[in-house]
Amino acid sequence: IWSILISSLSTSTVLTMTSHHWLLAWLGLELNTLSILPITMKLHHPRATEATMKYFLVQALAASLILFAGTLNAWQTGLWTITNPGPTTTAIITMAVLMKLGAAPTHLWYPDVLQGTTLNTALLVSTWQKLAPLALLYMMTNPPTDLLLLTGLLSALLGGWAGLNQTQTRKIMAHSSIAHMGWMLIALTTSPQLATLTLMTYMIMTTAMFSTLNNNATKTISDLGTTWSMSPTTMTLTLLTLTSLGGLPPLTGFMPKLLILNELTMKPLLPMATTLALASLPSLFFYIRMAYTTTLTTPPNTTNTEHKWRFKTTTTPTPMMTLALLLMPMTPILYTTT
Repeated sequence: IWSILISSLSTSTVLTMTSHHWLLAWLGLELNTLSILPITMKLHHPRATEATMKYFLVQALAASLILFAGTLNAWQTGLWTITNPGPTTTAIITMAVLMKLGAAPTHLWYPDVLQGTTLNTALLVSTWQKLAPLALLYMMTNPPTDLLLLTGLLSALLGGWAGLNQTQTRKIMAHSSIAHMGWMLIALTTSPQLATLTLMTYMIMTTAMFSTLNNNATKTISDLGTTWSMSPTTMTLTLLTLTSLGGLPPLTGFMPKLLILNELTMKPLLPMATTLALASLPSLFFYIRMAYTTTLTTPPNTTNTEHKWRFKTTTTPTPMMTLALLLMPMTPILYTTT
């Protein structure tokens, strides 16, 4: 059944990306949402159920806005094509796409949804689910430049500031995604090719980081301290991925940021470029904090063993563990008799 859901997810995304009709694009987005809901709630945990409900309500609201905007455009122009919408339709669809992407100011649902799901599902929401909404922005010939610049800068600022106080790795990656969406929206106003490069770079780096976190079952920053004892190679790759996400040269993540700042500087947008460059510093701080916990801490700050202190539920109990569990109810009796 999971293979069917994944194939339906990919098919609906491709349907939205290749459609030129508003109804087909809306249908692809709805199928995309319905396909990922069972994947999100597969834990059967109250937190996973809450995350699924939040995700469903937000995506349904955004899809209804897109359907309303498409109907309004057909009423005003007599056309259902995506390429030439009116100004009112463009503004409504842009806000709906921002809601689907989890960009500011409609970003508050995004960290909670990622925190309530598994790491693999969080990876899916952070990467693949961005393609279909962004395709709508790509296909519009006259996107609202001022609105995209404002929301992009706001996303870069809030993504960095809100991530400073987080200790859960999924919430940190969620705020990282919000900040990267800001850079991507600003790149979309200057050059679609540059936005595509930024999207590809973001997806590769995020996939590498989530794969590392999932391989080591890392849920909090303190869990990162045990990575060095499990695999020094993974520790080194995690350090490189985190610094690349932060945009430090000469790593890959520095390239799209440099090109975006160059495009903004070539246009009369120097204050925007300066503010955007400063907005990347809070994000860089929590990346460096994760890298410090992963690679630059030594015992006794981290464990000397190759196993984590917590046991998994699938762990087979040893004879000593079984004996300890059997003696636990007898402990008060033994204490009173002695």
